Amino acid sequence: MKILILCTGNSCRSQMAHGFLQSFDKSLTVCSAGTQASGKLNEKAVAVMKEVGVDISHHTSDSVDKYLNEEWDYVITVCGGANEACPAFLGKVKHRLHIGFDDPSHATGTEEFIWSEFRRVRDEIKEGFYKFYQENLKIWK
Repeated sequence: MKILILCTGNSCRSQMAHGFLQSFDKSLTVCSAGTQASGKLNEKAVAVMKEVGVDISHHTSDSVDKYLNEEWDYVITVCGGANEACPAFLGKVKHRLHIGFDDPSHATGTEEFIWSEFRRVRDEIKEGFYKFYQENLKIWK
């Protein structure tokens, strides 16, 4: 089962979703990419994932172009921008889904509030992708 998770910058939400999905089932092939990849991971995203025992520090922020010629069972967008700008994977994707989340990297305010936003979104991503896993992927086991 091959899953590609798309976001705009591929530095935060898609990376967290990638980490969680891979942690649910090591046999899945999970990749993440950005329509405008930043080339680096958001340090707060790496830190809040580490808090829950998921290490994404080794991930890379890649452009979606890297994956255009591959076949995917699922392509999942996690932000509105990527959903709208998602390149056509015509004929190479069995299922395309959108599971959207707020972008915690846009949070402003106190450092405490910003961290709380990263944790909130992290927890929502875990819940959303665990539901996706239970309903769509676990049945193949």
